Amino acid sequence: MPDTEKTYTLIGSDGKPYLSSVPGIFGGHRGGKLYGRLYCRAALQAIALGGYVKHRVFFLNEAAAIAAGYRPCAVCMPEEYVAWKKNQPAKTATNSVSVKPGRFLPQYA
Repeated sequence: MPDTEKTYTLIGSDGKPYLSSVPGIFGGHRGGKLYGRLYCRAALQAIALGGYVKHRVFFLNEAAAIAAGYRPCAVCMPEEYVAWKKNQPAKTATNSVSVKPGRFLPQYA
């Protein structure tokens, strides 16, 4: 008799996939390292346009997503996103492009 129990591939708090008999309650995008609700308008729109699916990941809960290094979605989780954003380091001049003295950037017409 074949095994009829469905399994789901989730991402654990260590960032590695594992099999679970329980589906995840949060979805995410591997490339963008973000997570959100399964009914997120932005994610559903991206899926409908043919993108996103091959990079889609799932999490058992929000704690697992955060521990794996994912950030909240600004569309479906705006309050969580604002809280996350406040805890990010400020952008500094060292993050910008610098030009060595005596060097010039190419001119474009």
